[in-house]
Amino acid sequence: SKPCDFVMEVTDKTRADVKGGTLIEYENKLRLLEIAQVPKEHVDEFKSVSKFKIFNTNNLWMSMQSISELTTAGKMEMEVIVNNKRLANGTNVIQLETASGAGIKNFHNAIGINVPRSRFLPVKKTSDLLLVMSNLYELKNGSMVMSSKRQFPTTPLIKLGDEHFSKIHKFLGRFANIPDMLELDHLTVSGDVTFGKDVTLKGTVIIIANHGERIDIPSGAFLENKIVSGNLRILDH
Repeated sequence: SKPCDFVMEVTDKTRADVKGGTLIEYENKLRLLEIAQVPKEHVDEFKSVSKFKIFNTNNLWMSMQSISELTTAGKMEMEVIVNNKRLANGTNVIQLETASGAGIKNFHNAIGINVPRSRFLPVKKTSDLLLVMSNLYELKNGSMVMSSKRQFPTTPLIKLGDEHFSKIHKFLGRFANIPDMLELDHLTVSGDVTFGKDVTLKGTVIIIANHGERIDIPSGAFLENKIVSGNLRILDH
């Protein structure tokens, strides 16, 4: 059989991946469907983990000869995605983009291969960065692998508030060091929250500081299945 000219690595969706592009079959060809291409009334359906079980990891393998043939013949068609976004200053803009994975529709013998989650470790947001900086991961032969000390193969779901955690310099200033997250399932942090040294997070931890409040998690704190809200200031003494 002829070798594949285009291979897309896909992996199983988790709650953290609901926006990832997915593979669909359309007019007898595989196509990449991105969330920006989905009408608003169908976005929840697109995000469904049960209906769309896999998503594109952006690990792509392509035959250079096939790419050369397609581009020379002018047959490398790429759909332009219209992505409405808002800048930090409040300006609404339209971002026009093409997705490299969308090229899959131009190849006649393209396939998707479902690979283990361990092959997909993106750092797009500070919540991703928190994961890879933590003791959940360790370096093994130059690759990031999940710690053998973690009992569950899935990564925790982490949600960090935009105002205080979205920018890298703000994020780094919030942690004296990265908490122990080996047994963490879910972390939500919102508002003016800081973490002292050697904090341990287990199970589901939710820390909410409302407007005008501040929460300082003290050094050595052990939080397991806890909700923390209101003011909590730890003064130096």
